[in-house]
Parts: sequence; structure tokens; C-alpha cells
Amino acid sequence: MPQANFINVVKSLDAPFQNPRPPEIGSAFSAKGRKFNTRQDLFSFDLSRQSSEKQPFTGRPASGQDAFFISGIGGGNSVAFGVADGVGGWDASGIDSADFSHALCRYLAKNAKENSEEQRLGARDLLSQAFTDVVADQKISGGGSTACVAVGNSTGHLEIAKRTRSLGDSGFAQFRLNAVHYDSNPQTHAFNTPYQLSIIPPKILARSRVFGSMPLRDFPRDASVTDHEVRHGDVLVFATDGVWDNLSSNELLQIVSRYMTGFQAWQASDQGTVIGKELGQLTEEGGIPKEKENSLQTLLAVAITGEAKAASQNPRRDGPFAKEVHKFYPHEDFHGGKVDDICVVVAIVVDAAESGA
Repeated sequence: MPQANFINVVKSLDAPFQNPRPPEIGSAFSAKGRKFNTRQDLFSFDLSRQSSEKQPFTGRPASGQDAFFISGIGGGNSVAFGVADGVGGWDASGIDSADFSHALCRYLAKNAKENSEEQRLGARDLLSQAFTDVVADQKISGGGSTACVAVGNSTGHLEIAKRTRSLGDSGFAQFRLNAVHYDSNPQTHAFNTPYQLSIIPPKILARSRVFGSMPLRDFPRDASVTDHEVRHGDVLVFATDGVWDNLSSNELLQIVSRYMTGFQAWQASDQGTVIGKELGQLTEEGGIPKEKENSLQTLLAVAITGEAKAASQNPRRDGPFAKEVHKFYPHEDFHGGKVDDICVVVAIVVDAAESGA
């Protein structure tokens, strides 16, 4: 069986951070069948403000079967965040995977905040413990979800547990200085059949055995590990399939570049693209003079969500999902976008010593 990826993302060894900060994080979301409200369907994370809150935010409102979480780790400066996509195929069995994906994010946030040894918490361990908690939760009778989970600390280290990204999954992309630096690879059992964490009800399991088949069920332990680096000015986009099915990584780069260059967080110079000195201020709350999306990372999350929503509803714009349908089923007359729930989390890496913050 192919393995899902868990990805360790670490800071550049040849350019260590002088005055690091936790990644600056914002998010936006939109459920299918609902109009995207750019003033309400968003969240800006403030680590210092969350320290006084009893419950971390998980994004349950208006996000459909997709979910996300952002939480501080213990009482320190580390953060955990990510997205989860409830697998819609469980609908045929009368199970709403929204319960699974939102419970997974709820436990991810809870376990991160309650962790007492923040430097020892890894994304793999965090995801494994949350999955164990979901399985033990008597309120969750079944369902499945993909997920992409990250743990970042103030030293510039970011570890990402990815279960998995492909068409119909959750995943992430890393953008650096007006280029796509990394894009997570697709992994599926078959076309539009993602790897997934799941709970299989006994009745469904027994029925499957009668017919000589088994429902899909993957585990965090199936993961492999690879390493990447993050640098000052990198933009990390975590998203569910409502984005990846409708926008390519290059289209995401166009959105990210439009805002990063527009606010001069990325600037053209004789040496090529460089990081603007005001990046740190732009990522702080109120760094951009808007009523709600008042930080650069939240503005990016809103822009990506809005563009993905528009593309999903455009019958004349063939997105990545439509192109894959044509590849695997050339006789299918499928065109346009793929309507789905959308969750986006954007993290911007900031070294305060270089940003003017």
C-alpha cells in the first residue's frame, strides 16, 4: 500500500532566524450552497489573545464538511494549525463526515493547547492522538476525513503532518519570492478516492465482508517523513479540495503574488525579488486597514477562498479536477469547476529582525 506523507518543514540552515516569531496565521472558509461572506467567514489568529481563552477556535460555523483549527501549544510561543476535509462518500451510508472532520480539528486544537511539553510535540503525534480521541468519541458513529496538520515554533521550525493531498484531499503549497517553492504531491487509492482517516461502523464492516471487500481506512502510522525549509517571507497555503480541485498551484501563485507585491511584502530589485521591510507590520493585527481581514495572511486566505469559490461555480473554466476527469475518462463531458466546501489557512513566516516588526 502506498504511504501518505508526513512532512517536516524546518528553517533554512544557511540563514538562521535572528529574532524569530511563530508563523502569522489567518483563515477563511465557505460551505457549498452558501454565499461566501468576506466579512464573516474568516478568522485572524492572535497567539497572545488566545492565551486567555478557554477554547481554541476550530472554524465549525459555515464551513460544511470541511474544518480547520489554529491553536497555541501549551503556554508557549508555538502554534498548531491545519485543515481537514470530511469525505463526502460516506453520505451514501447515511453518515455525515462533517462530524468526523470537525471532531478531528476540535481534538487537534484541544490537545495542542493542553500540551505541557511544547518542544516535544510533533505533528505526527498530534494527529495520531486526535485520531485516537475521535475513535473513542461515542458521538462519532462513522465517517472519514483527510487532513493536513502543522506545528510551528518561534525558532523557525515547522513540522507538517500530511494525510494527504490529491484531487479530493487536503494539502499545502509553499510560495517563496514570487515562485512555487513546493507543492504537495497527489496520493489516492484511485481517481477521486483519497486516503482517509476513518471510523467504519460494525454494520458496514460486516456487509463489506459478505461481499468480499473492505472500506477504505488509513492510519497516521502509515506516514513517511520528508524535510523542507521555511524562510523569512515564505507563504504557506493549507487548503481542502475545494481549492485544489479548482485552482492550480500556479493560479494560487498569481493570487499570492498579487497581494504580496501589491503591499510590497515582496519587492522587485536589481537582485530579483526581495522581502519588503514592512512584512512584519503587515502581518500584525491592523497591519492592513480593513475592517475584518486586517492582516496580510487573512487577506490572502479570503482572496484564495473567493477565487476558488468563483472558479467552482464557473461552467466555462476547467479546473484541475475537470482536467483529471478528461485524463481518466476521456469520453466524459465534464466541464467547469467542482462545487465543494472550502477551507483555507495561510501562514506567513516572519523573522522580526529582518521585517521591521
